[in-house]
Amino acid sequence: MYLWPRTLEVQILDPSKALKKPVGILHVKVLKAMKLRKKDVLGASDPYVKIKLTESKLPSKKTTVKHKNLNPVWDEEFNMVVKDPESQAVEFQVYDWEQVGKHDKMGMNVVPLKELVPDEPKTLTLDLLKTMDPNDVQNEKSRGQIVVELLYKPFKDEDMPTFEDAGAVPKASEETPPGGGELVVRVHEAQDVEGKHHTNPYVRILFKGEKKKTKHVKKNRDPRWDAEFKFTLEEPPVNDKLHVEVCSASSKIGLLHPKESLGYVDISLGDVVHNRRINEKYHLIDSRNGKIQIELQWRTVS
Repeated sequence: MYLWPRTLEVQILDPSKALKKPVGILHVKVLKAMKLRKKDVLGASDPYVKIKLTESKLPSKKTTVKHKNLNPVWDEEFNMVVKDPESQAVEFQVYDWEQVGKHDKMGMNVVPLKELVPDEPKTLTLDLLKTMDPNDVQNEKSRGQIVVELLYKPFKDEDMPTFEDAGAVPKASEETPPGGGELVVRVHEAQDVEGKHHTNPYVRILFKGEKKKTKHVKKNRDPRWDAEFKFTLEEPPVNDKLHVEVCSASSKIGLLHPKESLGYVDISLGDVVHNRRINEKYHLIDSRNGKIQIELQWRTVS
């Protein structure tokens, strides 16, 4: 059993650390939880896990929800970019999913990255705590345990990623019409998208009568697509909008609700023409908490 010493203090994001370049990847595998406390009055809980690195602006990763299960098995893997293994820690928070209202927190624990030996996987059984406050008497109650596997892999020199400068945009192909250009749309990921009947998200893009869509990601509220689409235009789309919609399609035949919308956003394209490249997260309309990350580029021949 692994119980991290309760000396963690609330960490405020240090701007100097936020500007550090990535030095490695943390591979996280959430294996299972055991003997979770029942939160629902009727039946068992519906647990899922949020995983986040301290001192990081990136959103939390999330497992799928395991309905009516106090001993859930996930076996789900996540990769997280590490900037400072000496000061960062990985935080696990287990929640009870609720269809309506706030999701209840079931317990948490934290593992400092400096306790991991690089390139060596480590399996840990963590006691779930109410808080990381060493004086919190509520931590004496048993809240169950979570089993995770962690592997920190530092970048080697040849693996160091190169990051595209925000202003550096490739040129459009030679077939691009004179005075026009290419609108490149990269659909990166979404967070907290959830359907009423099913959550198998994909993205639908509508622009000037053309339709594009990503692949489906099954049973995932935080899907990642990393899909790229191109539109060749005869003139800059300064007054146009791009319609981006997250949808869900059921894999079962004959359902009453085979498809549903999980939220949408209409993006004005004047900024991307002016700045040549933008990469932002947008709140989805008609979604309670959903967000989507879209990168746009305006490429010209010159």
